[in-house]
Amino acid sequence: MTDIPSFDTIRLEVADNVATITLNRPERLNSMPPAMADDIRTALDYLPLLGARALLITGEGRGFCSGADLAGDRSASAVGGGANSRKALRNHYNPMLLALANLDIPVVVAVNGPAAGVGCSFALSGDFTLTGKSAYFLQAFVNIGLVPDGGSSWILPRLVGLPRATQMMMLGEKISGEQAAEWGMVYKCVEDGELIAEARALAARLANGPTVALGTMRKVLRAGLSQSYADTLDGEATGQFIAGNSADAMEGILAFQQKRKTEFKGR
Repeated sequence: MTDIPSFDTIRLEVADNVATITLNRPERLNSMPPAMADDIRTALDYLPLLGARALLITGEGRGFCSGADLAGDRSASAVGGGANSRKALRNHYNPMLLALANLDIPVVVAVNGPAAGVGCSFALSGDFTLTGKSAYFLQAFVNIGLVPDGGSSWILPRLVGLPRATQMMMLGEKISGEQAAEWGMVYKCVEDGELIAEARALAARLANGPTVALGTMRKVLRAGLSQSYADTLDGEATGQFIAGNSADAMEGILAFQQKRKTEFKGR
């Protein structure tokens, strides 16, 4: 088994086939400088080597992620001029978000406080986003004269529709955890004290599922958002070929025939 690496801005832990990435700058509400995006990107590369079959993402302390670091990382900040912003997005944030989207395992996100700016789009990039009642989502860019990034312009209209996405982006107003659940922006809103336990239970459930099928499913779902019906049908056929050749599919069929509980191994 590969040793778990250590990072400056996050923690990576693996237990019972569930990897947990914890954003670990609580003194700054886990604001995300480019170095944190790079740490997350590197951690994602390690997950297959560590045997992870599901990923849980959360934040340390009282915040999930308050956005890019506007004050603490001036030299490499995503702000401070259009050229710097573009460079930081293309070289740090966007590669991390694409790596997260292309993971072969399901992703659960537990939003334990403010999710603002790039932290908002990052929070919504999982397959299941759970939020505490005291948490909120904020497209803060307009408040400092910037435009949304981190994939917000792609993901928010698809989650809540164009009018609500426009409201969030152009008015820069907070959306509570409960409101986000009512809008269908997140999977579930729970009591703050129950958030991590619920998120871990869901991640464990997914980690014990048919990993090949789940990983293929998340890719087919995302591809379908920008494909034609015919292309999606073909994508499903390709996905069925991949999943159908897995050991877990064979186990599923045997368990069905033998009328017993499945024991998926993630292969």
